Amino acid sequence: MIITVASGKGGTGKTTVATNLALVVKDKISVEFLDCDVEEPNAHLFLNPELNVIEPVTLPVPSVNEELCDGCGYCKEVCEFSAITVMAGNVLVFEELCHGCGGCVKFCPKGALTDKPKQIGVVESGRCSEGFSFVHGKLNIGSPLAPPVIKAVKKKAKNDGVVIIDAPPGTSCPVIASLSRSDYCLLVTEPTPFGLNDLKLAVGMVREMGIPFGVIINRSGLGDDKVEKYCDSEGIPILLKIPFDRRYAECYARGGCVVEEFPELYKKFNDLWKEIERRVEK
Repeated sequence: MIITVASGKGGTGKTTVATNLALVVKDKISVEFLDCDVEEPNAHLFLNPELNVIEPVTLPVPSVNEELCDGCGYCKEVCEFSAITVMAGNVLVFEELCHGCGGCVKFCPKGALTDKPKQIGVVESGRCSEGFSFVHGKLNIGSPLAPPVIKAVKKKAKNDGVVIIDAPPGTSCPVIASLSRSDYCLLVTEPTPFGLNDLKLAVGMVREMGIPFGVIINRSGLGDDKVEKYCDSEGIPILLKIPFDRRYAECYARGGCVVEEFPELYKKFNDLWKEIERRVEK
């Protein structure tokens, strides 16, 4: 089972939900935790894994053999991302724009282009002290392409138990890459106007992808009831409400996990897991 925790906006408590759910589920079945928020991974701050394997993530970008190139410009026509241009018969490659599709290399009539690997990030993996595996990715600063790093993180999953994915916030390409092939999605939101606006965007995204989902309201009681009314009108199940409580915020701020310090939240997350199981089996 692959469960992805996502949110329409940052700061809703997505990582809180993902990490605490993992700590509850690991008591029942083997767990693999994947932090796919590769631009700002932070689940390791709460799960404290021992990361002993570091692997580079590379992207194939074109290299030009000027002796073979006749400046025909066909590579420029093939490229959908404007990563190649031709000036005065010379081919210029903008590596930051390249998506590594390989089209220019494949269709160059002179065979003047070859792939060369460009490192765009790393994948770090290991195990948590609680006994389950942990993987996260780190995108190089300045690199615009998160999806290849996310895919490299997901390839590390053995899929022999429950895989919990902490997705990036928003509804853009990195989130789509994280959600792909998920069995269930938890959308974390907050009872604020911003939370409702971005929840609607996230709901549209998962519906378009055909992934079953439910909503978790974090900091419940802080704002208004418009999120609940929206979910009710759309037939969206609210699976969990985490109350707005200073004690929970203090626990999170020092890198703690609320299910380990507050029995009432352990029970809530345990009930959440049972409900996810029921819905996925159904």
